[in-house]
Amino acid sequence: METILVTGGAGFIGSHCVDRLLARGDKVICVDNFNTFYDPEIKRKNIQEHLKNQNYTLVEADIADAQVMEKVIAQKPDKILHLAGRAGIQYSLKDPLEYVRSNITGTATILEAARTHGVKDVVFASSSSVYGGNTKVSFSEEDHVDNPYSPYAATKRTCEILGANYNHVAGMHIVALRFFTVYGPRNRPDLAIFKFSEGIEQGKEITIYGTSDEIKRDWTFVGDTVNGILAALDNCGKMGFEIINLGNANPISVTYLVRLLEKELGKKAKIKRAPLPVGDVPITSADVSKAKRLLDWEPKTPIEQGIKEFVKWYKSQQSL
Repeated sequence: METILVTGGAGFIGSHCVDRLLARGDKVICVDNFNTFYDPEIKRKNIQEHLKNQNYTLVEADIADAQVMEKVIAQKPDKILHLAGRAGIQYSLKDPLEYVRSNITGTATILEAARTHGVKDVVFASSSSVYGGNTKVSFSEEDHVDNPYSPYAATKRTCEILGANYNHVAGMHIVALRFFTVYGPRNRPDLAIFKFSEGIEQGKEITIYGTSDEIKRDWTFVGDTVNGILAALDNCGKMGFEIINLGNANPISVTYLVRLLEKELGKKAKIKRAPLPVGDVPITSADVSKAKRLLDWEPKTPIEQGIKEFVKWYKSQQSL
């Protein structure tokens, strides 16, 4: 049994990780600030079962609050899984300073408190967004990533550089995981897949970018992503600083995704076409050979199966 500090542990990916950590007998300290980026009640619902578990402790706090994080990390968890931060490319264009505060200052606060208290193992969430305008696909961890397309991407790249620095200066074992369009049960309501489902279900127009099926995403089922995160947590002690892609290695067009949603929801979508907005990229595609080599991980869930799981959950929420 280990004690894992999970920041952002009430969110979409974080709450799934906490499910798994508690199920295998670990203790979890969850830090979440329940901000209003989306309805905080959704996060409260995510952790209802966790609160009943004696191995679970909830700390409501902001990761950029150095005094609070100092006290939390002074409890000396065995490992830190840092998933908290501001997400969303388009939102970062509107409020870049909040993304800098939450993502960069928040990550630096955690790394510094971990260094101070001798917590050596940290796994944190980066993003496929760091690949920015790269035209070579699939995206490899060896690629240059000096062309971010949004403030969000720039903050995530900065966090990676901070991680490399704390490994060099303090000998910490740090793994940055680049997530690729994670979807599944508990999906955030601001994400495309949730918005598409809502639009189709309610007979409202949905917007698809591009003129045909040229916009593609490496949709990755949350269960696969969580498997990769836990493999990184379990193996990070053997590593120095590593950046690892966790993606489905199979880019799917947004138009095909919408067809799958139509099939599972039993309704046709009303589609409006629009140009790709500033900050977004036409394709994301993960090279996952490094994850296979270092973590013995590869994605298992085809998009057709994953969408079935997502829609089943989505319908269960609408009936509540």
